[in-house]
Amino acid sequence: MMPRSVPSSHPLTQKAARRIWLRAQRLDVREPCGAGPEAVRQAVEHLGYVQIDTIHVIERAHHHILYTRIPEYRRADLRQAQSVDRSVFEYWAHALAYIPMRDFRFFMREMRRQRTEPMRWFGSVTQADIRKAVRRLRREGPLTIRDIDDDVLVEKHHPWASRKPSKRALQAAFHMGLVTISERAGMLKTYDLTERHFDWPERPRMASEGQINEYVLDRALTAQGIVSLDSVCYQNAPRKPAIRALIDRRVRRRVLVPVAIEGAEKVSHWATPEALEGASEPPPDELVHILSPFDPLIIQRKRLKLFFGYDHIFEAYVPKAKRVLGYFALPVLVGDEIVAAIDLKADREKGKLLAQKWTWVGDGKPRRHKRQIEEELHRFEAFQLGE
Repeated sequence: MMPRSVPSSHPLTQKAARRIWLRAQRLDVREPCGAGPEAVRQAVEHLGYVQIDTIHVIERAHHHILYTRIPEYRRADLRQAQSVDRSVFEYWAHALAYIPMRDFRFFMREMRRQRTEPMRWFGSVTQADIRKAVRRLRREGPLTIRDIDDDVLVEKHHPWASRKPSKRALQAAFHMGLVTISERAGMLKTYDLTERHFDWPERPRMASEGQINEYVLDRALTAQGIVSLDSVCYQNAPRKPAIRALIDRRVRRRVLVPVAIEGAEKVSHWATPEALEGASEPPPDELVHILSPFDPLIIQRKRLKLFFGYDHIFEAYVPKAKRVLGYFALPVLVGDEIVAAIDLKADREKGKLLAQKWTWVGDGKPRRHKRQIEEELHRFEAFQLGE
């Protein structure tokens, strides 16, 4: 039997590749998911995960990312999805994130690994500490860290760690899958026993390594449209050999196609034939999105520059004198182009959204784009300062 030949690369212009990615990100239409808690579930399932971040210059990243794809989004919708419907849960993706509940089984192996190889910033947490935290949850019900008083504080060994031993024990138990975050008010987390919160009729079956690799690749293909090894394995380099082998198998079966993007011939990309079929239609020119710097379209900076020709700089940790775009600059997407970056800050006392700096980038021009961006800023302000 003759070996099956490898298909030749499918050529794509940068603009066509960009449109495939925007379609995969659900940024090519105004209301891709509807509204309410069900829309939250759909958005998180499609994106794979939604990153959580603590910065509160404007609304926090997870709410912002969901609002971008759900124009009628309300913060209560996420609370409903997490705490009542339990259609999403919190765990570590490339960062702490909301993840679809249907995908829980793909994270159970990492939870088990954390029990024998805990993260380094939990090095001082003992098994006795964890058992004590779990017993207290079992006895008293869900708890926040404010419900726990520790008489003795300990030195922090990592900037993310807590000086409260009980909080560190809860965090360690969370990574081990023994407890979960059942509710979040701002950044105040309520912890509960995993089994009690989800109330499973039957505990999910842990996925195998092979199934996890398939999941990671499929998640990227759904949310990115066109993938590279770096984009699939973002912040997870050890998985690259297994993912590359899986990609090669799918290419041989012709369920994945190699893609040659204009100007990016040195970087290998792949897409499904279905993703390549609908690449020609651009998003409407009047469609404007003010994006979080943690949005999945923005967070992978090299990929963003490759597809959009735009190099976003996150300057929250840059000294003021060296900032170019501003402390918390937000990229502005108009149609299929990033045309500006606006440094915004919410003045919650005065009920205003302040534009501290406005930088035009790429083909962005005040005469062409400013009016429609300002209209979107008014809508964005209402979201920022509303309930």
